Amino acid sequence: MTGLLRAEWIKLRSLRSTMWSLGLMVALTLGLGALATSLIMGEFDTLSPEDRAHLFADPIGLILQPGATYAQIAVLVLGALAMAGEHSTGMIRASLLAVPRRTPVLLAKAAVLGGVVFVLGELIAFPAFFLGQAILREHVAISLGDPGVLRAVAGLGFYLSAMALVGLAVGALVRHVAGAVAATLGLVLVASGLGELIPGRIGERVSASLPANAGQLILSSGETPGDLLSPWQGIGVLALWVVVLLALAAWLLRRRDA
Repeated sequence: MTGLLRAEWIKLRSLRSTMWSLGLMVALTLGLGALATSLIMGEFDTLSPEDRAHLFADPIGLILQPGATYAQIAVLVLGALAMAGEHSTGMIRASLLAVPRRTPVLLAKAAVLGGVVFVLGELIAFPAFFLGQAILREHVAISLGDPGVLRAVAGLGFYLSAMALVGLAVGALVRHVAGAVAATLGLVLVASGLGELIPGRIGERVSASLPANAGQLILSSGETPGDLLSPWQGIGVLALWVVVLLALAAWLLRRRDA
């Protein structure tokens, strides 16, 4: 397994798309979070009482969620490329020739990709928080010691790494770059919007259980009224999506020709 991890690390860092995707993840997390916070602060005097109440209840959500919503696109695409790209070029055959059991190859890819995104996500989470804190300071006081704030900041790395693994699993299932990217973005972005169109309580539960909707609860203080899941339940649902998709990908990887 050590050799597999080393090989997958060489593959990942050798791809030009890796640096572009990770750089975009950093820029979107920091830039869009700061932009959204600045825009809200610029309109603070005109906010409705409901919007102000939501802002005071969950300022950390304003700091982290806008950037994470777009940064996840970069890691989803990176995850899909990491697996589907090897199938498209045929390089997966060399990997599977060296490791005929196949499942360890997928696990090594998941460990390396998830680890890299997690570490980078944690490294940018605290600068994103302090930048947002500085922008909010005039109207909203927030600190790491407030309820749910430290958990939300630390959860950014977990959320982005989980989304990268969703992309990896879908890439293993589809095995075609364009199809994998489309399927991944459809599952995470399009399905989140479509779930809200289902009427009644069923629609609310379906929407709350989708990967992005559930996972992003970890990036909030947990005090938003109407949420069906707590932040820990939400990240648990996202983790379940990752496990199921990777298990299905491993099963099909063993059954299909490379």
